[in-house]
Amino acid sequence: MKLFLDFFPIILFFVAFKVWGIYVATAVAIAATLVQIGYVRFKHGKVEPMQWISLGVIVLFGGATLIAHNDTFIKWKPTVLYWLMGGALLAGQLFFRKNLLKSLMGAQMELPDNAWRVMNWSWTAFFAVMGVINLWVAFNFDTDTWVNFKLFGGLGLMVLFVIGQALYLGRYLKTDTETRDS
Repeated sequence: MKLFLDFFPIILFFVAFKVWGIYVATAVAIAATLVQIGYVRFKHGKVEPMQWISLGVIVLFGGATLIAHNDTFIKWKPTVLYWLMGGALLAGQLFFRKNLLKSLMGAQMELPDNAWRVMNWSWTAFFAVMGVINLWVAFNFDTDTWVNFKLFGGLGLMVLFVIGQALYLGRYLKTDTETRDS
């Protein structure tokens, strides 16, 4: 359910774009993100900081797209989000000596500090590269291709990256049997 909720605005953006075009799709994405945040707030009582940032970015860049009637702004939105996420991981590590991924996920899995560090740097690099790829697709191809990439290409690259992360982390994670035998 959480995965569907996370992709809810993107899926609605994609469908609205295919039916009505970029400007209606942008308005739908803003509305869908507002509904998503409202639902999370109602259901869980708390909205994660990244969800608030995502809402702010879609309202800012989506709003600029609608007001200026220029799709350049909405094409920048994924890159800005990727770079904000990667930048947060980078700043946490370099300036605050804090691994934000470990802070977020440390309760779910036990890893050595080196593995957390590698994971943090790999996610930082992934977000940086995804931002560049988004801009390259957005400004070297037509809007239809960019929208298709935004859903399928971005999601596909994310899945491949997560699989790579899982393979790397697999050597550090203990199975239930190993935990009981220890």
